[in-house]
Amino acid sequence: MKKNMQGFTLIELMIVIAILGILLAIAIPAYQDYLARARASEAMLAGAPVKAAISEFRLSNNAYPTTLAEAGYTATANQSKYVASVTAGAAGAFSVAARATSCPGGEPTFTFTPNAPATGAVAAVDWTCTSTNVQCAPATCRTAAAAPAP
Repeated sequence: MKKNMQGFTLIELMIVIAILGILLAIAIPAYQDYLARARASEAMLAGAPVKAAISEFRLSNNAYPTTLAEAGYTATANQSKYVASVTAGAAGAFSVAARATSCPGGEPTFTFTPNAPATGAVAAVDWTCTSTNVQCAPATCRTAAAAPAP
């Protein structure tokens, strides 16, 4: 009686392991980049309530607030795990600094600048976003002349 052999040979198993190794060598750096960008996007999203507060103040008072508190936004020292600070700038602009994102090129800071004039009637306030680290910035914040942030 002849017995049929079943299973894989050592060579076949080594080929499968080599293929998996190549795939993991490509996937792990891409996943780490994805994680860093996701962490940085939390800092960008932290600007949403600030944009709303400044826009509402601008539309109600026909001028930009001089401080975030005047706009009704209270910034805390530790915003979240990945947001270091939110600071006011001139003419309604503000910046959100990220931390612990592991972004290559350093921790990004997102600066939001309103496109509406400082005084006069406007229907809405559009925002332009710029970043100090374009590698980790979302698409709307990658260049100095970025499209208005949603």
